[in-house]
Parts: sequence; C-alpha cells; structure tokens
Amino acid sequence: MSDTPKFEVIDRRKRKAEEEQGTPQVPAPEAPAAPPEPASSSAAGPRLVVNEGRRDATPEEPAAAAGEEDLAQEAELPPAPTAQESNEQKAAYDASSERLEDLIRAQNPGVGKQPPVSFEHLVQQFYVSAMVQMGAGTQEGQRPRVDILGARTTIDLLGILAEKTRGNLSETEDRMLQSVLFEVRMAFLELTSMISMQGVPPPPAAPPGGKR
Repeated sequence: MSDTPKFEVIDRRKRKAEEEQGTPQVPAPEAPAAPPEPASSSAAGPRLVVNEGRRDATPEEPAAAAGEEDLAQEAELPPAPTAQESNEQKAAYDASSERLEDLIRAQNPGVGKQPPVSFEHLVQQFYVSAMVQMGAGTQEGQRPRVDILGARTTIDLLGILAEKTRGNLSETEDRMLQSVLFEVRMAFLELTSMISMQGVPPPPAAPPGGKR
C-alpha cells in the first residue's frame, strides 16, 4: 500500500456556480486534533509521521486492496471539463494574455510581441532548471549550491515527457529532447561521481620503511 499523502482536488466550476447563485460557502468543520502520544524512553528525537491513522497492509490482506484504494481516489476526482468549457476557458485565457501584453508594450514601447510558447521552450525550461540545480551558472569565486535531489526529479520529469510523447513528436523535436535528456543525465552522473569520491576517506599513510 502506498504511503503517498492524500490530497483533495477542488472542482472550481462547482465553486464558481455556487458563487454566481449567491450560495454561501460553508467551510468544512476541522477534525479534532489527535491527542499527543506519550513520550517513549527509547525515542531520541522527533518522529516523522506520514498519513498517521492508516495502517499498513498485513500479509493476509489481498493484493487488490491497493488497487481498490486507487479506484476510490479516482472516484473522488471532479468530472473532466466539457469541450465547450475548455474552449471558453481557452478563449478567455488568450484574451487576458493579450491584454497583459498590451499593458507591457504600453509601458515599454521598445518591447515587441512575445513569440508563442513552443515545445522547445518546455524542454529548455527543464534543461535550465536541471543544470542550475546541479550548480551551473555559479559566479566565479562562489561555492556552487547543488540541489542534487531536485535535479534528479527534474531529469526524471524530462524522462516522463520523452516517454509520454514518444511517436507524437517531429524528428527535430524528438532529437532535441533526446539530446537534452542525454546531456543532463551525463551531468548528473559526473556530479554524483564527484560527490561519491568526496565521501570516500583517503587510504591510511604507509609507515616508515614501506610496511603497513
């Protein structure tokens, strides 16, 4: 059974309809806080609790329990927007974005119209994020600040993007994505190798006479 914390998805369309009808939003009552557990003499520090109240599956429980929980979570999701709702929202978004650009150009006459966002921008965003998380772009004389776990997550997201778009990209887009993914993975391997080498203590010095 997964220990991933649960989250709640709010159907904003339902909330918007209630606001238009003047229905007051009544906040859900908060669950009473659980009483603190008695301190144990063997506990030397704070304890990390994930989804307290959920018990782990026992070997006697069927393996389908996890699948049933996933189905229950999917049932809690709001219905997907209709095609008409999506089209209306997209049109409103484009109009709002255009008004924003008009305001920017009015205050900065030299700024031209921004080009539309493309798949190349998406891949480049992931690439820059991963490289910065691995310390790239650090000014000379300063110690690099490395977020190696964050870099791994960004690289894994690029891998998911490559997997989910396989067969749906142009030859140029696919070549760019594969090249970027190869480069950030190579940089990750080099960085983790350096970190591993720094964590290995040096061998003991040989005593006089060459004998250990």
